[in-house]
Amino acid sequence: MTAARKVVAIAIAGVAPLALTVFAAGPAAAHGSMTDPVSRVAGCFQEGPEAPRSAACKAVVAAGGTQALYDWNGVNIANAAGESKEIIPDGKLCSAGNDKFKGLDLPRADWPASKLAAGAHTFRYKATAPHRGSFELYVTKDSYNPRKPLKWSDLEAKPFAKVTDPKLVNGEYVFSGKVPAKTGRHLVYSIWQRSDSPEAFYTCSDVVFGKGSGGAAAGAAPSAPSEKEIADGADKSSVEHRGHGDNDAKTGAKVTEAEPAGDSGKDSGDAAAAAPGGSGSGNQPEVKGAAGEPVAADENLAETGGDSTTPYLAIGGAAVLAAGAATMFATTRRRAAAGGRQGR
Repeated sequence: MTAARKVVAIAIAGVAPLALTVFAAGPAAAHGSMTDPVSRVAGCFQEGPEAPRSAACKAVVAAGGTQALYDWNGVNIANAAGESKEIIPDGKLCSAGNDKFKGLDLPRADWPASKLAAGAHTFRYKATAPHRGSFELYVTKDSYNPRKPLKWSDLEAKPFAKVTDPKLVNGEYVFSGKVPAKTGRHLVYSIWQRSDSPEAFYTCSDVVFGKGSGGAAAGAAPSAPSEKEIADGADKSSVEHRGHGDNDAKTGAKVTEAEPAGDSGKDSGDAAAAAPGGSGSGNQPEVKGAAGEPVAADENLAETGGDSTTPYLAIGGAAVLAAGAATMFATTRRRAAAGGRQGR
């Protein structure tokens, strides 16, 4: 082998693994849930999907099975596009109109609740995969009755906290907000609307202001799941890092999109097609590229603080290097062949 061929071979051998490494290290699809104050679904997952402790979490499993808890970080609408209030019907805010999570909508006054006080508070939102976007937090009005289904009109008209692209600390979005003065049992509702996609995520966090236990009948306040608990439950989740429904066939989970407002009596499967941009294919994420064209759901998505094109630029650069090496190799062969003919 000539010196030129050796250089090309080394370049190709080095570039190919680099391209594969960059692709494998790319970011995953977005998921997450509020951990301070703890959301209903995150708290019930922490209790254990197979044997939850509280009566409320047992009711969630009775209503929709354990899969809803294993999928604690996937209460979403793929094509919300900032129209959450128009898409999600009254009575289904906590599930985002998703049939799998219907147990989260159960009206009851014994949901495990976190203690909360008026004034400055540091909120935390676990991001099992981070993305650019904005958070809006609403609290219920003074007239809120937890024994009745939650309606949009039960929430204060404006969010008390709103932030765009908050700081990510140890896998959690951390941001501050000023909590209004309240007394007794209330609910904090969050909307995480991505800016790199029309997808949005939702949580309901039960809270108690003032004196009294923040817990349910058992007296225990909710806890956020630990990293070990998240890892232990990952194998049974149908919401995985490469998309929202890749594992549904294996687990048997049925993922549906929200019903349009005013059509709560319709079957959830019909509503998927009626939702803005909905195709009836479930809550599969749709990502917009730089030119506005959809990007395949199993492709890498943008991380907070990063550029959605970064992984692809790296892969593309590796591919260009490989192509250049191949071209140089071909050119060297042609020159060698020409030299051989001239020497005859």
